[in-house]
Amino acid sequence: MIANIVFFLLVGALPYYIFLEKSEKFSSKFIFQLSAFLLTCAIVLSFFIENEYSKTLVVIAYISAMYSVYRAMKTTNFYKLAYYFIYINAPFFLLFEENGAFYSLSLLISLFGLYAIANFYEKHYGSANYLYVRGITLATPLVGIYITVYLISIGLYPPLPNSLFFLAYVFDTEADFLWYIIIISIYCGNFLVSMKVLEKSIFGKTNPNIHYVDLNTKEKIPHFTIIVLLGLLSLYATKEIFTWVL
Repeated sequence: MIANIVFFLLVGALPYYIFLEKSEKFSSKFIFQLSAFLLTCAIVLSFFIENEYSKTLVVIAYISAMYSVYRAMKTTNFYKLAYYFIYINAPFFLLFEENGAFYSLSLLISLFGLYAIANFYEKHYGSANYLYVRGITLATPLVGIYITVYLISIGLYPPLPNSLFFLAYVFDTEADFLWYIIIISIYCGNFLVSMKVLEKSIFGKTNPNIHYVDLNTKEKIPHFTIIVLLGLLSLYATKEIFTWVL
């Protein structure tokens, strides 16, 4: 039970951002870094401590996740979006047990990509807000491609690793009513938030008042690394699915 509480506090407690956002001392960038660090700690611990979920803690994390979906649908800031996704997916970490670590790892890698995009926007456009920087598909195609990959990964599109680890868990579990509610709700939450951000950021007409900038050679390196890691995780997840099927 103590292990369950530790995991819950790291990934699924009442979102830390509720308290941190109220203080001017903490930026959205810092809140993501803190949330990502806590999730990383949970992932590492899960390889040494057995993670058997408590229904009570999963339900509390689920309520928190649904609130985070609401907040994510309202924001236009990439930093905030990144840490909202951590809390949206917190019940999966608790519910997936042994598969939760790899699902959360692939999620975290995708979110680091989104974090790198937020840094790029902050550097070139003055903030991580994407509301007025629209139509980047044609104006800055590389940025558009990376945003699309990260968001469809988070939105659980195959063959990216999040969706494959999700499927591996679905195939390898006995479902109950609570399981169905949580899985369907959070799947829809990830999908709807991701599609909303894609529609508001990469599509639409370009803003004539903005000088669009694409990634330079140095800025491409972390994104390329993230794509390679996602590819490797996809291969591993595919192997897990075939192991179950065969």
